[in-house]
Amino acid sequence: MISETEEVELFKQAESQVNNSIKVQHLISQIKRMQKEAVNLQHYGKFEALKKAEQEIATLQTELDGIPVVKQFKQSQLDVNELLQIVATTISTTVTNEMEKATGGEILQGTTKKRDTK
Repeated sequence: MISETEEVELFKQAESQVNNSIKVQHLISQIKRMQKEAVNLQHYGKFEALKKAEQEIATLQTELDGIPVVKQFKQSQLDVNELLQIVATTISTTVTNEMEKATGGEILQGTTKKRDTK
């Protein structure tokens, strides 16, 4: 099944490494703290301080994104999302095709043939 694929296994490993990295967790905490501060600064109309807070958030985010384990984690997220998209598309296509067969029509065009119920 999907949970047993290489993509999901790599995602789980990368997630574990991110969760266990003190540096990564510290940066995430700093970003969250600065985001809360930015919301408060915006609320109170302190736009100059808000601009500085947003710059600090961007700097922290760049630092976080530069960490190899974070890059690996983000790539594994993309890979799993792509896999899930393929599965969802396959299911959707299969269901649509079966509906067309069952109704004798063209679902996407809104046409179906009425079945004889006798």
